[in-house]
Amino acid sequence: MIMKDRKLKLPSRYGQKLKWGVAGCGKFMEQTFLPTLLQLKKSKLVSVYSSSKERADYISDKFSAQHSFNNFDEFLKSDFDALYIGSSNADHYEQVIKAAKAKKNILCEKPLALNSAQAEEMVRVCKENNVFLSVNYVHRFHPLVVKAKELITREMIGKIVNININFNIDLPPNDNFRFKKNLSGGGALRDLGTHLIDLMRFIGGEIDDIKGFVDNVIYKSEVDDYATAVVKFKDSGYGSFSVSFNSKKSFNRIEIVGYKGAISIDNLIGSRNSTAKLTIDLVGEARKAFRRRANKMIHLLKSVQDSFLSNTRPQVTGDDGLVNMKLMEKLELQ
Repeated sequence: MIMKDRKLKLPSRYGQKLKWGVAGCGKFMEQTFLPTLLQLKKSKLVSVYSSSKERADYISDKFSAQHSFNNFDEFLKSDFDALYIGSSNADHYEQVIKAAKAKKNILCEKPLALNSAQAEEMVRVCKENNVFLSVNYVHRFHPLVVKAKELITREMIGKIVNININFNIDLPPNDNFRFKKNLSGGGALRDLGTHLIDLMRFIGGEIDDIKGFVDNVIYKSEVDDYATAVVKFKDSGYGSFSVSFNSKKSFNRIEIVGYKGAISIDNLIGSRNSTAKLTIDLVGEARKAFRRRANKMIHLLKSVQDSFLSNTRPQVTGDDGLVNMKLMEKLELQ
């Protein structure tokens, strides 16, 4: 389900800078997304929306936005071109639909929706209104992940036999929306597993099947604290992953084993702006290691910004979010 590149007839307000609106003013928005967005020379924050006017005003003042709103419809009437949706998962559906009809290009937080039926409609409405829909799958933008993908594409490690990725953190149940199933749709799988499924598809290609378990191993709440799965790739071997909200210590890494070699990436999953390590072990060659410190979010935002400004399909599309959602639902139903 890959959307072909297409040209849109953009309104004249697109100039040298992309004007952004943001919806949802949580901790990630304040501490990560907006500080990163303000580093981009070709982007500008214009409008802020929160259901709390006090919070909207605070974020607007802190990051020098011109406008703040607690009415989403009024917010969409303000003069911006691209919208980042960082609201709770339950709000994505309505906000994406309304934004698409208002002709805003959209970067939506993951997962795309609460279920695949919502996601299908969101993708359809965006296409009908000739706007781009992207999803915040940030890990695939890290330079070392991009390098690993390049090595695989060049067949340096041969046909993929197995990919294994782990993303385990400790997040005890609290009053965050992630622990309310009607707002999040699920726990560790929906919050962390969605990233790993995207990495699996980016590195290994399309997934034919997924089997595994979704459970509560340590923390009992409305949502799962653990999920594990094995996937079958369409054109190569297999992949496996585990995610959890219940691990105080863990080795979060990416391992890719091919017929002619292997690749691992350490200190990337679950880390922000840290120095990650790429190890390459090929038949007939000495093992090599490369280290790179990188801000994954700035690489993603530059990519999305350039896509929206140049009127070309973003690297991650709404279709990717839809496929991801269907795979999670299939795993949850087992």
